[in-house]
Amino acid sequence: MGCKVLFLDAQTYATRKVLEGFQRTVHELLVIPEMGRAYVPIFGDGIHGRNPNPGHTLCVFDLRNETHLTDIDLRPHIAPHTLKLGPDGLIYITCENSAVVVVIDPKTNTVVDTIGSDSTNAHRLIIAPDGKRLYTENEEDGEVSVIDLPARKLLGKIKTPQPLAGIAISGDGETLVTVSDVDPVLFLIDTKSERVRKTVTLTDVPKAAQIARYRPDFSLLGVTSLNSGTVSLISPDFKTQTAIKVGEQPMDMAFRGDELFVACQGDGSVHVIDIPARRWKASFQAGTGCESLAFF
Repeated sequence: MGCKVLFLDAQTYATRKVLEGFQRTVHELLVIPEMGRAYVPIFGDGIHGRNPNPGHTLCVFDLRNETHLTDIDLRPHIAPHTLKLGPDGLIYITCENSAVVVVIDPKTNTVVDTIGSDSTNAHRLIIAPDGKRLYTENEEDGEVSVIDLPARKLLGKIKTPQPLAGIAISGDGETLVTVSDVDPVLFLIDTKSERVRKTVTLTDVPKAAQIARYRPDFSLLGVTSLNSGTVSLISPDFKTQTAIKVGEQPMDMAFRGDELFVACQGDGSVHVIDIPARRWKASFQAGTGCESLAFF
């Protein structure tokens, strides 16, 4: 919310360095510790579906020196949003207003290809663990675009019962988790049949959720509800779940060991969840209100 990039001490949580001067708005984050790089898209000054001045830049950061290294111009594609590192070593990023996935080589920081999603606005994306498929969640369409990643080709789309807000994929690649933007439910999609096989209601979450993120070992799914002020810890079989109150407008999450860190953009707080105990552990302030966070 403050249009800044913060470096925090991972032990004390004190803000160590602040980089500013960015156009609105720094939005989402990809950290590649092995390369010593971080990537932050400049989305624009609006929100999904209402972004009158969309950005076109992907900022590159040097993690070791904590500096803004360079920028990648994505034009003619605009409103860059979610980005992931593929198993092939390339970065894939949705450019929302352009409804495409842009492919970037992080070794050269250049755009090497573009993949159409055939959607109104390509919102978030996820890549299957085996690298064979990429899926974009197309919010207002209530659809998921299925892309053959090696061929960089759109294969088709999967219809969901409601508009979407988030997406994740299981460790075996057999289940897509899509988050409803209307009700506090998840739609589980079988990736083989490409059909919704189950709807999971979020317990003790009164309003629709937003972001879904698996723990790196896929032993847990975290789901935040911006409008409910909660994060849900959900077992991989979706049989057990615990909703935990955090701060205002929780968004993205980062796992570290047995802890889950939840960034709350509404009040500038980051909340630490004790995963084994399934309870709130601590909180600290980080800027005006961070949306995304990661460790390196």
